Amino acid sequence: MSRRFYTLDVFTKTALAGNPLAVVLDSYGLSDDAMQAIAREFNLSETVFLFPPKNPDNRAALRIFTPARELPFAGHPTVGTAVLLAMLDGVEHATKRFVLEEKVGLVPCEVARLSDGATEAIFTLPRLPQRIEAAADNAQIAKALGVATDVIGFDRHRPAVFSAGVGFTLVPLNHIAAVRKAGINRDDWNAAIRPADHANAFVYCRETVEAGHHFHARMFAPDLGVGEDPATGSAVAAFAGAVAEYEELSDGTHRIVIEQGYEMGRPSQIMLEMDVEGGVLVAARIGGSAVVISEGSLRI
Repeated sequence: MSRRFYTLDVFTKTALAGNPLAVVLDSYGLSDDAMQAIAREFNLSETVFLFPPKNPDNRAALRIFTPARELPFAGHPTVGTAVLLAMLDGVEHATKRFVLEEKVGLVPCEVARLSDGATEAIFTLPRLPQRIEAAADNAQIAKALGVATDVIGFDRHRPAVFSAGVGFTLVPLNHIAAVRKAGINRDDWNAAIRPADHANAFVYCRETVEAGHHFHARMFAPDLGVGEDPATGSAVAAFAGAVAEYEELSDGTHRIVIEQGYEMGRPSQIMLEMDVEGGVLVAARIGGSAVVISEGSLRI
């Protein structure tokens, strides 16, 4: 059987930057084991498999796999898939809105062609971020990341474990040199980085490479089969909880740009919008551009 697929670079307007994504359009009849094997074959951070939606009013149902496991939700697959579906539907200058069905829930998306020719998708978080457990102590985290203990934390930011569908240990470091030095110390990783079932670390600082950005970040997820990820929307979704708590945002809508992937030679820009009312985060959206890189067929 021939199954169509596309690959895209996500959270970038430039080909061969951002985070690569594979999307398999014709997934009917594939078993869980087959989808996992195909994701290992692509060997990208995530591979999306599309199915008809349960509700015909929605655009499609998604299943998302890393090379090691299935995820209930992920940001760069949502953005990339939304851009691809809108392009296949013929979006031009008009904004296109639809809902994607993911395991975490319904994900409303808005896709638009920008004035510079890029195509951008923005989706609303189906679940607001929340703390899910306590972080390990700074000494343990520093050892797992291979950094000094005294570089952990800045301003009000402290390590925390948040999830908006996928959990992450969020680790603030006080300068970009520390972020660049960070890595995976596998012997100490699972004792310090949480959650236990998929220990992921999102490391960030306020110092940035490019003017106009707000945070510089890296994400490590060895238990997901992803040593380092160039752009991680689900981590930014979790990070929204830390921003809301530590930044003391005023009421209104705030737009924040997180840069990621620069150490990998895959510069990515992730837009986070946060709505705050009464000092509380009430809604959040993640957006970015995506570029189609290839298309083909799987003989499976």
